[in-house]
Amino acid sequence: MKKIFGLILVMLLTAGMMVGCSEATNEGKEKQETNHAKQEVFPITIKDATGEKVTIEQKPKKIVSLIPSNTEVVFALGLGKKVVGVSDYDNYPEETKEIEKVGGMEMNTEMIVSLKPDLVLAHASSAHNSNEGLQQLKDAGIDVLVVNDAQSFDQVYDSIDMIGQATGEQEKAKGIVTDMKTKLKDIQEKAKSVKEADRKTVFVEVSPSPEIYTPGKNTFMNEMLQIISAENAAAELDGWAKIDEESMIAANPDVIITTYGYYTKDAVSQVKGRKGWQDVNAVKDDKVFDVHSDLVTRSGPRLIEGVEELAKSVYPNLFDN
Repeated sequence: MKKIFGLILVMLLTAGMMVGCSEATNEGKEKQETNHAKQEVFPITIKDATGEKVTIEQKPKKIVSLIPSNTEVVFALGLGKKVVGVSDYDNYPEETKEIEKVGGMEMNTEMIVSLKPDLVLAHASSAHNSNEGLQQLKDAGIDVLVVNDAQSFDQVYDSIDMIGQATGEQEKAKGIVTDMKTKLKDIQEKAKSVKEADRKTVFVEVSPSPEIYTPGKNTFMNEMLQIISAENAAAELDGWAKIDEESMIAANPDVIITTYGYYTKDAVSQVKGRKGWQDVNAVKDDKVFDVHSDLVTRSGPRLIEGVEELAKSVYPNLFDN
């Protein structure tokens, strides 16, 4: 009798465990399904850079991007195969070479409509010059989202988050931002070892002579220099500012960075050969370098690479290893 009772008890316990496991499994599936649903909740309404509320009814299947930074974010989100149109200036990643080009400063509205996208990602830096074209796209039933013109890393993160929401890839967008913040913090921590007396003054040229433009305060390039413990020679200026050569000679920077070597032949030699610049510290000490513009001016995931390149140029002993 004891044996029979014991067997019944074991069977009951086993059945209970099986039920419990089944419930736990079902509960786990329900949680996964719920979490997945949360990631892809459509329709979704997003307030874009113009202040307009854009409602996207379904997850986009075909996307057109009107500026390279938006394109880079979309590809980083793993949505490259959905991109059917890009700007004439797009060159990264390599796959963009094979994608239909829809214009540069002026977009080809008819071509965009013919591609039948669900979503067009515009940009605040050029939206005011293309209001009529963007309205034509909206009238054609296409969702148009104007992404902010980021001037700081926090605003870059906002741009990535906005595109993540619009494409139903919020979690991936969060992952990209988290990774960027982690890498940026690592660079910043390393740069803290630079002593105050050893800080370098840096002049950044984003266009060559005679129309020299440089990033002043309220730009993410100025923020980059702060992160690597360097002083911006043009920090008194605001935004992307035009500057005269005499002012830069007087500032006497320790390092000069150009960002236009990809379209100007031997940019570094041009700076070194300027009349009257021979006594500038950066020229005397051979501290003139070119960093690719895309890495330091496009408000996307590769900005971190840009910070690293700046750091290696300014403090090679600390970062070039």
